[in-house]
Amino acid sequence: MNHSDILDYVTRSLAEDGADSDLTAQLLPEGQTARARIMTRQSGVLCGTDWFDACFKQADSNCNIVWSAKDGDTLKPGQTLCEVTGPSRALLTAERSSLNFLQTLSATATLTRRYVDAVAGLPVKIMDTRKTLPGLRQAQKYAVRVGGGHNQRVGLFDGILIKENHIAAAGGIAPVLQQAFKLAKPGVTVQIEVENLSEMEEALAAGAKLILLDNFDVDNLVAAVAQNAKRAELEASGGITLSSLREVAETGVDRISIGALTKDVIALDLSMRLID
Repeated sequence: MNHSDILDYVTRSLAEDGADSDLTAQLLPEGQTARARIMTRQSGVLCGTDWFDACFKQADSNCNIVWSAKDGDTLKPGQTLCEVTGPSRALLTAERSSLNFLQTLSATATLTRRYVDAVAGLPVKIMDTRKTLPGLRQAQKYAVRVGGGHNQRVGLFDGILIKENHIAAAGGIAPVLQQAFKLAKPGVTVQIEVENLSEMEEALAAGAKLILLDNFDVDNLVAAVAQNAKRAELEASGGITLSSLREVAETGVDRISIGALTKDVIALDLSMRLID
């Protein structure tokens, strides 16, 4: 990610925490230095080290972080991730914000890796969605990539996704696709959501090259892949879990989108302890 974007995330997080007015940190002697160790109590995939570093550097530029792992590394319980040295007040002021980023982004990368591993050996992409935590979209989409997944459009500006309400308002599949193709500039994807095989065939006839199969069961996914005959890229979506993922992938769809990657995250259990 762009470094300025990371700094913006961190600035807002520290401001939200009132880092400039940390009353508890004032209990410590000014000028005192300390060393802290960050450890994980869980297995997972590390992500968010740049955000973590920026929190401490913004709290005090004299903070120094030495990592024993990097984004994308697989972690084991009890593993030391890094050590931080610097002014004691800064270490404790930045602790919560830095861990919030590291725990949340590692959780997203960890969950993504589980989904990616579940379809290992199959030619299918695990995709994220726009169902991200408010204010953390760019960061979470980075975490999805770290976990081995792929990003859909970032927002409403860089891709067209035609859903049932768009189709209804525009007067049908063919008319809405015609308008979308006129509107889309180079590099902007046009995807249309269909709810049955008949709608899929109508979309194909209208020139669709990226089709979202909404809540298709496995039998209908198999039928859709056969009917499509590689005319368009097919994406399965809706109610797909880790337990059903492999069966869905084996139908031959090209992509599977999973909202849970970014909206159902449970923070990785990390801790910071002063040492020495």
